[in-house]
Amino acid sequence: MSERDWMALAETVVGTTFEDLPPALREKARAVPVLLEEEVPDPLIEEGWPGDLLGFFEGDPVGIPAGEGTPTRIRLFLANLRAYAGDDAEVFAEEVRVTLLHELGHFLGMEEEDLEERGIG
Repeated sequence: MSERDWMALAETVVGTTFEDLPPALREKARAVPVLLEEEVPDPLIEEGWPGDLLGFFEGDPVGIPAGEGTPTRIRLFLANLRAYAGDDAEVFAEEVRVTLLHELGHFLGMEEEDLEERGIG
């Protein structure tokens, strides 16, 4: 598959994942933009984040007044997701879904332990 095909697949999975959320949760989730990026940007690595991140939530969780500076958003890193999936489209799609749900959990104020309990850690 080409990069464009992987991007299209990720976009489809993001859309489907949002549609599958319960309506009240879907409304909250739609408030956070989801960016599909090829690689983890250098500034995140320079801050100490690993270069093999699959996704990243930044900003303020829902219900917290937005501060100044970092915009609230979810970033999914496609090259790392593909590598994790071994370039298997089915595994990639599932990992995009799980990673998005994980990052949405952070947006909703959940900690790593909460996400682990829900099977999306």
